[in-house]
Amino acid sequence: MRLRLTFYCLLLVAGFALLSAARHAPAQQATSAKVVYVATIDGMVDLGQATYLQRVLDEATRAGAAAVVLDINTLGGRVDGAIQIRDALLNSKLRTIAFVNKRAISAGALIALASNTLIMAPGGTLGAATPVQVSGAGGGALPVEEKTISYVRKEFRATAEARGRPPLVAEAMVDADVAIPGLIAKGKLLTLTTEEAMRAKVADFRADNLDDALRQAGLEGAQLRRIEPGIAENFVRILTHPLVSSLLVTMALVGIVVEMRTPGLQLPGLVGIASLGLVLWGHWLANLAGMEDAALVLAGIVLLAIEVFVIPGFGIAGVLGIAAVVGGLVMAMTGAGSTSALLMMVAGRLVLALLVALALSLVLLRFITRLPGGRKLVLHTELTAGQGFSSAPPEDARWLGRRGVAHSVLRPAGIAEIDGHRVDVVSDGELVEAGTAIEVTRVDGNRIVVHPTETESITTRSER
Repeated sequence: MRLRLTFYCLLLVAGFALLSAARHAPAQQATSAKVVYVATIDGMVDLGQATYLQRVLDEATRAGAAAVVLDINTLGGRVDGAIQIRDALLNSKLRTIAFVNKRAISAGALIALASNTLIMAPGGTLGAATPVQVSGAGGGALPVEEKTISYVRKEFRATAEARGRPPLVAEAMVDADVAIPGLIAKGKLLTLTTEEAMRAKVADFRADNLDDALRQAGLEGAQLRRIEPGIAENFVRILTHPLVSSLLVTMALVGIVVEMRTPGLQLPGLVGIASLGLVLWGHWLANLAGMEDAALVLAGIVLLAIEVFVIPGFGIAGVLGIAAVVGGLVMAMTGAGSTSALLMMVAGRLVLALLVALALSLVLLRFITRLPGGRKLVLHTELTAGQGFSSAPPEDARWLGRRGVAHSVLRPAGIAEIDGHRVDVVSDGELVEAGTAIEVTRVDGNRIVVHPTETESITTRSER
């Protein structure tokens, strides 16, 4: 079992190493000297889109592209995903152009503000970026704590300052307490139309379509190279979805627990390690998980294995193992902009997944022998008395029906004196005081079961 756990750990580490080498492999160089890359930011902003945009920026940089255009139409999404995109845009040496067609709301507004040039289509909207927390039961958006709003507000301000845009306007998109005379009153959240954004010096140009946007930006006639999200980015979007990641964590824990309790099956262990690997791999591709997170999770699994196989019961090793697994997964599933409320929500979701996994493991272990592969775990050969097997030692059978006295307190096990002999006995489960008369009611294997014959205590023969 130790060799199998070591093999699984080495397999997971080797997989991360191979993926890291493939991730940093050089891409094919582009041949065009004047080319504009186009990335699409639509739907919900998430970690998969952050990975996708980083790939576009990297490819465009290696190709010596003139600019990268972000074709934006989104109502927002994850704060950590938007912050990753914002940081990538600010760190890029390329010229970046945001074309808001038709809306950049919430997280989309931060992405638009982080671009060098901001162009909006007629009838576009930009703003309404106050952070909210989505309830787990689909109950809609809930308000967040003040420090979260303060953090996001300063992210917007710093982004506007870095790009030479009005910082107070950016703050008003996040915090309703920010008032700007002639633009927004206190208590109202700022959302700008295309015309309002032009007047507020937030948007640089107005354009009817992408070609017009390129003309406004001085890139008319450039060769467009539109990069669509790849299989890996779409896969990341699936793997980092809270529901999918929780399901994978549950499957991983069920597989590992079943493998530990029934060593030799191999399939549950492989399913568990594969599910755990998918969770860590998906969040690693999203620039959240690192080798230290994977190491912490593996250390937790090793501690749980020690608790199961080396140290009977459940003690400090088991507690530390669970804490390490949950802590490593929380670190892997959260990133920049993660508030204490988000951390607690992710930790709660993982603890729930752990409890569900334990319940499913108990059910599966109970009924595993009914499965075709599980029947191999049970010895079906019958051991009969005619073949020389006996369920109880012959010398113990002679005590059946005999009477004696409890020599010690039976809790329920203890010592009785029967016919002048000290015999190890056990009661039916009740507490029997020393000196109580008892009778042997059955001999069950190596257990001599007794029952009190009267309630009054008597002195034992050794005390007479």
